[in-house]
Amino acid sequence: MQPSRSTLTAPDRPAYPLAEAARYVRVASATLRAWVVGRASSSAAGTRRSQPLIRAADTRSHVLSFNNVVEAHVLRSLRTTHGMALPEIRKAIHYAESELNIERLLLSVELKASAGELFIERYGKLINLTKSGQLAMRSALEAYLRRVEWDANDLPHRLFPFAVMDERPDARPIVIDPAIGFGRPILASAGIATRILVERIDAGESADDVAADYGITTADVKEAVFYEQAA
Repeated sequence: MQPSRSTLTAPDRPAYPLAEAARYVRVASATLRAWVVGRASSSAAGTRRSQPLIRAADTRSHVLSFNNVVEAHVLRSLRTTHGMALPEIRKAIHYAESELNIERLLLSVELKASAGELFIERYGKLINLTKSGQLAMRSALEAYLRRVEWDANDLPHRLFPFAVMDERPDARPIVIDPAIGFGRPILASAGIATRILVERIDAGESADDVAADYGITTADVKEAVFYEQAA
């Protein structure tokens, strides 16, 4: 039985429909659905469904929480940066939870510490990942974890999603904060929802005029547009 919404903290409340969350972390909706729901596969022995890698805040309608979005952001690093197979990741996460006593690995401070050095070392042994592969994985994971802001309790607090990943990997113009703007992406510098700015541009207004109305720069408006287009 799931806890009622009223008892959940903001980071754990269902807030993001699956397709919307997929846009924010820049993965295909079908990919995120497989991570959240599992995936059916057929063989001579019949049809079986793999276990989810992320437990949705609302398991009936698959609506995700902010914490789920962070999990998807981190899982994207493990999955897409090096093309690691889902069964390998599932095996490694299970190992971390059952053998290393790391609960909810994708949100854990253990993964944050030194880019999950212990986890990556054990992960490499588990799936025969070479030393060079472990170093590459650590580097990619560090880039993703730098975009998660952690609170005093070592829990995810804010997420700075990638916008133009290949050009400026360390830029953090956009932020998702469950306590601001209903958890929708906003300009980190001004707290204005990116969607509002983009809607005005789509309505035919110039970036200069929109920027003047909000007291922000034209570059800020373009950041919002780039992010929404990338998502």
